[in-house]
Amino acid sequence: MAMVGLFWIAEDGQVYLGARPEGYGCGVRLTRDWVEGLGTGQSAVWGWSEIRSVAVRYVRVRSGARLLASTAVDLVAGGGEAAAAFEVHLVTAESTVELNTMSAAALGGYVRSEYDLSLALLDRIVSGAADVDTLARWGRAHAAEGTPRRERREALLRTWAAEG
Repeated sequence: MAMVGLFWIAEDGQVYLGARPEGYGCGVRLTRDWVEGLGTGQSAVWGWSEIRSVAVRYVRVRSGARLLASTAVDLVAGGGEAAAAFEVHLVTAESTVELNTMSAAALGGYVRSEYDLSLALLDRIVSGAADVDTLARWGRAHAAEGTPRRERREALLRTWAAEG
C-alpha cells in the first residue's frame, strides 16, 4: 500500500480517504461509482451523483519543516503520537453525513501542500473532472513499491487532478 496525500492506495486498486480500516475500524473507501463508509455505525454507500461536496475536518496539517522536526523528536523519544482520526463530511442534497477515518500519516500529520492538493483532487472527483479509477490504476501498478517521496506524491496529485 502507498500513501499519496490523504489517499491510501492498495496494490489491488482499492482507494481510501485516510487509512485502510482493519477489523471493525472505521474508514472511507472511494470507488469509481460511490463513496463507502466502512465500520460500525457508518456502513453505507453514496453514489458520486448524490454528493455535492466532500470536506475533511480535524486533519493534522503542518508545514514541511515543522513536520520534519516533530517526526524527528517523536522518533528519538521512542514513540510519538498515534495516528489520529479525522472526519469526512459528505454533503448531499438531503443532508451532511459525517464519517470517521484514521489518518494514513503515521507520525506528525500531513504536509500543507499535500493536504491542499488532496482537497483539490477531491473537489475535481466530486465534480466529475477527475476519476478515482486513475488512482486505482496507479495503485495496481505502483503501490507495492510503497509510499513515494513527497515531491513525487505532490506531482501525482497534480497530475491526477488534471486528468479527466
